[in-house]
Amino acid sequence: MSLNAEIADTGRFTEEQLAKYVIDATKDVFSTMVMMDPADDYPLKDPIHRFQCSITGMVGFAGIYSGVISIHCPVALALQITSSMLGMECEEVNEDLNDAIGEIANMLGGSVKQVLSKGGMDVKLSIPTVISGEDYTVNSLSDLDCVVIPFKVNDTKFLVGLTLKKED
Repeated sequence: MSLNAEIADTGRFTEEQLAKYVIDATKDVFSTMVMMDPADDYPLKDPIHRFQCSITGMVGFAGIYSGVISIHCPVALALQITSSMLGMECEEVNEDLNDAIGEIANMLGGSVKQVLSKGGMDVKLSIPTVISGEDYTVNSLSDLDCVVIPFKVNDTKFLVGLTLKKED
C-alpha cells in the first residue's frame, strides 16, 4: 500500500518517513505505557480488512491533514496490554479494555499529530472510537491510500494503520 500521491508530492513526507513515524510512535507508546517491546515487520505483505476476535481503536485527524490512525489487535493481546497498562488483571472485553485500546490509539494519534503539526500546521484529533467483535471488517470509504505496519509482541501480531489526505 502506498501513501497518497498528494501527500508524497508535498515534499514533506515519504511513505517510508510516515512508516518510521508510526513505528517510532508505536514502539515509544508500548515501551513507556504498556511495558512491551513490539517488533515491526514493515512493509505489510498483503492488505488486511477482516478481523476475528479482535479489537480496533481509531482516532481521526482534521485540519491540514484529514484521516485516521488505527490499532487492530487480537483480544488476547488487548487483554495483556490492558492488564499491563492498568497494573491489574483484565480477563474480559469490558469498559477497561475499550478505554485502554482507545487511549493507545489516542497516544499514537498524538505522536503522529506532533509530526504533522510541525511548522505551524493545524491538525486536530477526534475522540477515540473502539470496536470489537468475533468477525468484522474495516474499510476506508474513500480512495485514500494508507500505510499499515504489522507488529509482533510475544509471537502475537497486531497492526497499526495510518490513512491521510492533505486538505486544500
